[in-house]
Amino acid sequence: MKEYPVQKTEAQWKEELGPERYHILRGKGTERPHTGKYNLHFEKDGTYHCGACDAKLFEADSKFESGCGWPSFDESIPGAVEYVRDTTFGMIRTEILCANCGSHLGHVFDDGPTETGQRYCVNSASIDFEKE
Repeated sequence: MKEYPVQKTEAQWKEELGPERYHILRGKGTERPHTGKYNLHFEKDGTYHCGACDAKLFEADSKFESGCGWPSFDESIPGAVEYVRDTTFGMIRTEILCANCGSHLGHVFDDGPTETGQRYCVNSASIDFEKE
């Protein structure tokens, strides 16, 4: 198992995150589409941070409306996200993890509408917004 800068026991994660966030961030769960608090949140002055360790992940101006039901970004802050091949559910996808603590954020796809061509599809429960 990979070692991350932030290390905690599963008991510590469970206590700190609560059931829903623990399920998504540590259990690789997914929230229902169109239900997350950041799906339709488009404030431009700030950053989105990991809901588990508070590491900066995405600049607010990288967020866009994708219509997929989850917050979408066209790029991450350099070095903030780790990419892992995911073959669950009979699909081949790229899972995205916080590079600081290894928590599950969502997946990244090559169908984004901007010049990056990327769509980081992120669970609202895995991030927090910090206004600048």
